[in-house]
Amino acid sequence: MEKHFLSLQRSTLFTGINGEELKKLCDCLHAKKKTFRCGSFVFSEGDEVNSVYFIISGTLHIISEDFWGNRSIIETLTTNMLFGEAYVFSRRKKHLVSVVATEDSVILEINPKNLFEHCPKKCLCHTQLINNTLFIISEKVVRLTEKTSHIMRRTIREKLLSYLSKCAQTEKSNSFYIPYSRQQLADYLHVDRSALSHELSKLQKDGLLRYCKNHFELMKEQDG
Repeated sequence: MEKHFLSLQRSTLFTGINGEELKKLCDCLHAKKKTFRCGSFVFSEGDEVNSVYFIISGTLHIISEDFWGNRSIIETLTTNMLFGEAYVFSRRKKHLVSVVATEDSVILEINPKNLFEHCPKKCLCHTQLINNTLFIISEKVVRLTEKTSHIMRRTIREKLLSYLSKCAQTEKSNSFYIPYSRQQLADYLHVDRSALSHELSKLQKDGLLRYCKNHFELMKEQDG
């Protein structure tokens, strides 16, 4: 844990908590550091729910797979994000989704009781920790609302333009990178990969965008 102590100090979860307080909190939380190689699962659909997870470093995907193995990406998780809390707090016994590392990742596994119940050591910083946790959860709700606004569009073209427009607005630039390969983007938008690639080619031909792999540049619609 010492190796990642500085990263934890800078994280959203421990914002407003100094070094000494953080050391006490880590003891109170009984948090366990775990490492996951790219491609390995943090947990799979059907696994029992026991913990809340916080990402120290790396990237993971929350995924859902149907009977035939078709995969949908529900959300991309990166540094400073929590996951697993919805299942714990709703008291569901089993996960409805899986979480897989898309690069080597380090996460903190936290017992939810230690996170939200009254601190036996009466740590004043525990209230700050709870506020930080609620902020992170609220941010997740906003991200999922944004995704819903993309995938509810009727056509692949509309889904793509909605997603890419939001990326441009977030980056404050018409030129940006997205965190998905072509297959991952199709999984995220819940569309067929070949149909998505075909629509991207049409959008480029129509002069609405340029792209190379996961780099995109949005263009103003040409007159005439």
